[in-house]
Amino acid sequence: MLTTGKSSVQLLHVFLPVVLPYLNLALARSSSRVGDAEIIRCIERERQALLKFKQALISDYGRLSSWGSTKDCCKWKGVHWSSNNTSNHVTMLDLHTTYDDDVLRYQPNVLPYQPLRGKISPSLLELHHLRYLDLSGNLFSESRIPKFIGSLCRLRYLNIAFCGFSGPIPQQFKNLSNLRHLDLAYNHLGYDSRLKSENLEWLSHLSLLSHLDLSRVELSKATSRVQSVSNLPLLKELHISDCSLPHVTHFSSFRFNSSATLSTVNLSSNSLSSSIFNWLFNFSSSLAYIDLGYNELKGSIPDAFGDMVSLTNLSLHQNQLEGGLPKSFVNSSHLQSLHLFGNNITEELHEFLQKLSGAKNSLESLALSINRLKGPLPDFTRFFSLRELRLGNNLLSGSFPKDIGNLSSLVYLSLGGNQITGSVPDLSLFPSLGSLLLENNRLNGTIDRSIGQHHKLESLNCASNSLKGLISEAHFSNLSSLRYLALANNALTFNFSPDWVPPFQLDVIRLSSCKLGPHFPKWLRTQNEFYLLDISSNGIASNIPSWFWDLTPRLNYLNLSHNKINGFLPDLSLKFPYATGIDLSNNLLTGPIPLVPSNVSSLNLSKNKLGGYLSFICAITGEELVYLDLSNNRLFGELPYCLSHFKKASILSLASNNFLGEIPSSIGSLSQIKSLNLRDNNLSGEVPSSLKSCKKPSIIDLRGNRFKGIVPAWLGTHLTSLIVLILRSNEFNGSIPQQTCNLNRIQVLDLSQNNLSGNIPPCLSNFTALVESKDSDATTILNYPAYVVSSGGKYMFSYIGPYVANAFVQWKGQDLEYGKNLRLLKIIDLSSNRLSGKIPEQIGCLAGLHSLNSREEI
Repeated sequence: MLTTGKSSVQLLHVFLPVVLPYLNLALARSSSRVGDAEIIRCIERERQALLKFKQALISDYGRLSSWGSTKDCCKWKGVHWSSNNTSNHVTMLDLHTTYDDDVLRYQPNVLPYQPLRGKISPSLLELHHLRYLDLSGNLFSESRIPKFIGSLCRLRYLNIAFCGFSGPIPQQFKNLSNLRHLDLAYNHLGYDSRLKSENLEWLSHLSLLSHLDLSRVELSKATSRVQSVSNLPLLKELHISDCSLPHVTHFSSFRFNSSATLSTVNLSSNSLSSSIFNWLFNFSSSLAYIDLGYNELKGSIPDAFGDMVSLTNLSLHQNQLEGGLPKSFVNSSHLQSLHLFGNNITEELHEFLQKLSGAKNSLESLALSINRLKGPLPDFTRFFSLRELRLGNNLLSGSFPKDIGNLSSLVYLSLGGNQITGSVPDLSLFPSLGSLLLENNRLNGTIDRSIGQHHKLESLNCASNSLKGLISEAHFSNLSSLRYLALANNALTFNFSPDWVPPFQLDVIRLSSCKLGPHFPKWLRTQNEFYLLDISSNGIASNIPSWFWDLTPRLNYLNLSHNKINGFLPDLSLKFPYATGIDLSNNLLTGPIPLVPSNVSSLNLSKNKLGGYLSFICAITGEELVYLDLSNNRLFGELPYCLSHFKKASILSLASNNFLGEIPSSIGSLSQIKSLNLRDNNLSGEVPSSLKSCKKPSIIDLRGNRFKGIVPAWLGTHLTSLIVLILRSNEFNGSIPQQTCNLNRIQVLDLSQNNLSGNIPPCLSNFTALVESKDSDATTILNYPAYVVSSGGKYMFSYIGPYVANAFVQWKGQDLEYGKNLRLLKIIDLSSNRLSGKIPEQIGCLAGLHSLNSREEI
């Protein structure tokens, strides 16, 4: 649904006082018939104006079909009117659209919403009594807000949020002096096309405003920001989230004309410093809702927050706050939610909770994830109204206390990423629990079958623990609400009957490294709504059944890697058109590589027996491809020029195939490339000079080809981020260029088995990473965005996948493959060339060097 972060209760408080009088009047005065004659309560001038308004719009779903079906426009959908003794006037036009972003993304041809398109007609100016206008959520073709809207001077309510407008807010809005509610939020189709205002002076004319939402309006250059807002004496709600507000140090010098009204402030996702606190504390007696998340707040949490007598919701998440919770919070008797996740809070958890004892009757949501809270899990039962508890990614330890009590209201419990031991807790202690997230802890033992009786459970995540034992049908017998299942990276064995039909429909299935095989799990046939499926390393040794490919077109991420799956692949672009991440590596797949989804961002088909040409990648029309690994297959032919299309590519591995010909010069377009692995092919020619346009490579491996010519000097002048450079087993000649010495981050330099001549440059002592004997902070484990999954607004993932670069390095006469430990090696290999002269004395400065191999060339 389209939201601005407000709760449904808050929205009702905002909308009902404005909307209810019109709705009641419309219901009470709906048109009736006297005999067969229809009573017309619509003024003809206003009726014609509405018809002109309709003509300028496109309604693909018949949304305005009622308009014109009767002469009484007061019966048309979205039109409401008021009456006096002499005439009836249209006073309210509500054509807002809400829609599910998830359905828009995955089922664009089956939309449950009805957005209007086209233009906003100036015929609205004929509605002289219009007080309420809501067109939010529609997709108008106009890029700018029509200036004539500023002439609807009787408007009290205006909402044109989520309409895709950009450019400046019309200064004519200063004429809307009767406005009580103004919402221009989220009017952008991208960060380069935001709605903006470089002067907020027009705001100071709207002195009756009680609700203002400018979220995601670009205000970085706006003058009179604070002054204009300060001249709104009746303002109750202020939302200026994600507006590019800069550091401001003089907030404290501005005060509202009336400090008794402001109750809601949302200034999240800006660049505000801690000076904003001084300004906020002017309203200590009235503020109830404060959101300063995603800013640049530093230092301790001010005591003054605990003295705010009306405070119910405080969000200071994703800042740089440190220390503990002030003792003054013991006075926060009305506090309902406290969100401090993503800071550097360092305190014993039980001490932290003690300071919240004043809110024991009111606290419903406590979010403290991604901090440095420590100590054992305390007893939470004093907070009997608690519904949401987020403590993930802290330093908590110990097991679940036996006296944790019956938290009958708890709906969401997140404790992942800690050091919690013991067994999975008895869920009977949490009868209302909908989400249990315990991943990345030290839990052991088995999962009790009684978990299957909790029919309210929607999310279960116990991944990456030390759980073991059998998982049977009884564990899921009554989990009819389950949508998210993650038990990956445990020693669990699934034992289901072949004809078992689960009671649930899953959105997310993460069972990596569990035992599901050797047969492909048949119960998956009943699941046709999942977005993510990871059953990698499951011991599956069979064909993928044909029914699997037709289960769900909504699939976003698929991982079947590290099994023994064989057979051919179908056209993946048809089967999974919205998949952005596919990993089928380390299997026994054969045949040609089929077409893949056009917007795929990560594709790993390595270590199979796939053949054919690489030209299939030219059918990938999107530019989102970040990670492509097709290594260790049977591919052949030349590298296509369309590689230049993937400007976001970070990792490209085509190693151990049968590619031939030259590297196309278009490879220089891969400006974001970090790892380029083309080893063990049959490539020839010179290394293209266009590659020097790539400034970010950490790893280049061209070993085992037929490259010739001199070692390019620009490797040292342009690719200074290199950690691993392997040119071994090629046909390079000439001397080692002096510019190579500029690679001060290099840790593995392998130029062996070529035809190099001349002396070893003494400047190799410039290799800073090899001079230091301690381990460097360089890494060959590279992060890349793997996939994003959205499921009905319930789950949002932005996963970063680790790519473990590997290389073959000669060590003590053996050719060994290094993966995770590659970053620990510090090696120079110049062996099997035709070098002459002495080994430079400066090499002795390389105290961190593990191996120098120069045999057979001196």
